Amino acid sequence: MANVEREAHVIWEGNLAQGSGTLSEGSGVLQDTPVTFASRVQRPDGKTSPEELIAGAHATCYAMALSNTLAENGTTPDRLEVDAVCVLDDEQLKITTVDLNVRGTVSGMSEEEFENAAQQAEQMCPVSNALRNNVEIRLQTSLQS
Repeated sequence: MANVEREAHVIWEGNLAQGSGTLSEGSGVLQDTPVTFASRVQRPDGKTSPEELIAGAHATCYAMALSNTLAENGTTPDRLEVDAVCVLDDEQLKITTVDLNVRGTVSGMSEEEFENAAQQAEQMCPVSNALRNNVEIRLQTSLQS
């Protein structure tokens, strides 16, 4: 498989504190999406932030990785729910952690088997691998009945 590229475009006007920008990306899903520094460190007020976008990317990528891991082990999931929380330390201006909370409904699988598959998927997830050794990734799992 060839390398896959995706792109985004931001226009920013003004300084950090009072300035604002818009984010658009190649697929057209996000067009002129407002971003401000205040939306990162205070209330979002209908604007997004890099941390929210990282959380969304990580949750989506991880769900795909776990679905694939389970299927490769012969157990197709009925349903996976992944919540991701990306934490920005606004004093250091550093993303410090991402918490992944994973709930799955997988017929015929024990909690331990699900936990093992979840850990394996975290090691395979491209977004986890991009963040690893720079951001702490904390994984919490729960198998639903």
